[in-house]
Amino acid sequence: MHFDYSAKTQSFVTRLKAFMDEHIYPTEQEYIDAVHDSAERWTTPKIMDDLKTKAKESGLWNLFLPEEYLPYGAGLTNLEYAPLCEEMGRVLWSSEVFNCSAPDTGNMEVFARYASDELKKVYLEPLLNGEIRSAFAMTEPAVASSDATNIETSIKREGDEYVINGRKWYTSGAMNTNCKVMVVMGKTDISAERHRQQSQIIVPMDAKGVTVIRPMQAMGYYDEPIGHAEVTFDNVRVPASNLLVGEGEGFAIAQGRLGPGRIHHCMRLIGCAQRALDLTCERVEQRIAFGQPLSKQQSVRESIAQMHCDIEQSRLLTLKAADKMDRYGNKVARDIIAAIKIVAPSMACRVIDQAIQIHGAAGTSQDFPLSATYAYARTIKLADGPDQVHMMQLGRNLVKDHAAKS
Repeated sequence: MHFDYSAKTQSFVTRLKAFMDEHIYPTEQEYIDAVHDSAERWTTPKIMDDLKTKAKESGLWNLFLPEEYLPYGAGLTNLEYAPLCEEMGRVLWSSEVFNCSAPDTGNMEVFARYASDELKKVYLEPLLNGEIRSAFAMTEPAVASSDATNIETSIKREGDEYVINGRKWYTSGAMNTNCKVMVVMGKTDISAERHRQQSQIIVPMDAKGVTVIRPMQAMGYYDEPIGHAEVTFDNVRVPASNLLVGEGEGFAIAQGRLGPGRIHHCMRLIGCAQRALDLTCERVEQRIAFGQPLSKQQSVRESIAQMHCDIEQSRLLTLKAADKMDRYGNKVARDIIAAIKIVAPSMACRVIDQAIQIHGAAGTSQDFPLSATYAYARTIKLADGPDQVHMMQLGRNLVKDHAAKS
């Protein structure tokens, strides 16, 4: 077992780190101020377009797309992409610079794999070029959406169209003025087998009957300019060709996109945690308490050591999951994917919380990214399936496997 990244991966990491040092960190506060000072809080600042142009020119574009989607992306495996995702995770908004932000990444894979040539031209190509944004509408306020079979949004066939009715919330990306399309999860046949009732369909944001009700806060943050929206669908009609794959394929499509998506979330969280640790190491050398730098306090040293250990454990587990996915596919790797989704968000919450504690009041302020990254980490303990669902499924699978071996 080799723990070093390949020469190809190391080359991309070196180039990405250099780009971050030259273009992202120096403009980090400028971007945040541009968002907060804008009269149109859901419009992405021009600085993002400028950075996207630089990323394209540097060959750091669509890095998430694997080899099967060439020439759309860089052709990297999950294992090769993982450390790049970690590096981008150090600054919450930087993934968009490289056209690697959720939910666009998952939606682009879905479009590339399942959409018709016509829909690819209308939506996939602009997404790949970073010209538009997209949203994924699954979670609903009226039901426990951690059990996706509860989803109530209806998708009914009427002639050459499907009619959609329902209410979604925390539809990430839907508040942005540049969001032009949603992938919507709903039910096409409530009489079918439990996991064959659901389907996914493409819905333009400007379709008649689509109403964005309000932005939703996540841990007190609106995540401008992207946002999480509450959206209603009132007799929304789209062509039957907008249905992805076919009726009853919603779960299969979701599982295909969630495997890589969970790797991406976990590695971004590791980037958040690593930056929190780096900031903490700087802070403890600068602050004096009880007559000496914080770095001389034994409790602080112990906290930093534990933070490092927690990050390394999560990083190695996530890389192992990425490697297993590459070798054997999402289905075979499902248990370790569940494990990283349990481990990484909790780790990031612990590490960032400790970083805030060591920073004192400043750690909760706008002068450091810690409170925003903590909110992100805590939210991811719910997104893509809450911890309890992954623990339930992983525990069930482990007991079943043990029984089969006995």
